[in-house]
Amino acid sequence: MVNINIYVLIGLTIALLVGGTILAFTAGFWYSFPFLLIGLIGLVVYIFFGSVNSAAKHIQTGDFDEAEKKLALTLKPDWLYVTQKAFYYIMKGSIAMNKKDMDGAEQLFDKALHMDLPSDNEKAMVLLQLSNINASKNKWQVAKNYFREVKKLKITEPQIKQQVAEFEKGLGNAGQIKAARSMGKQGMQMMQGGGKSKRRRPKMR
Repeated sequence: MVNINIYVLIGLTIALLVGGTILAFTAGFWYSFPFLLIGLIGLVVYIFFGSVNSAAKHIQTGDFDEAEKKLALTLKPDWLYVTQKAFYYIMKGSIAMNKKDMDGAEQLFDKALHMDLPSDNEKAMVLLQLSNINASKNKWQVAKNYFREVKKLKITEPQIKQQVAEFEKGLGNAGQIKAARSMGKQGMQMMQGGGKSKRRRPKMR
């Protein structure tokens, strides 16, 4: 992926295209050709890669406000290169989750899921987020369905493997709590006491 500061890219592209156009009228086309060519390459990079790479740095540091500002500089998301488009929607989904907009986040992650993600690692990340969103809505069956898809993937990154293990444990605990609640007060007492009744101490004589 192309990695360049989005403000530098936009500034250079505009300067080269404008400067090249002026030079074409004042000195001739062949003098302006190198400037116009590089400017057009910059424009193509901007259209097909957008500001996704610049925004990604802020997502990684948890600066969602700045990431949102950077993503807003993308000219048109539908014109992005397919992998960049998937990352664009993943980041937009992360920003929506940070704002507690779970419905919006779910739609954005679902868009990313149906695009060309580079590997099973990225697909697992998206599926985990969808599972997490539905778990937060108490849609346990939907959450479990997404998680089943995660388990089918070949995950190679240790950090994602750890997240999968933690989520699986959390999903299991949530299922136990739900079952206990359905049993009422007695079920919750069993959960708290590990399902074992407390023995009475014999009276001291």
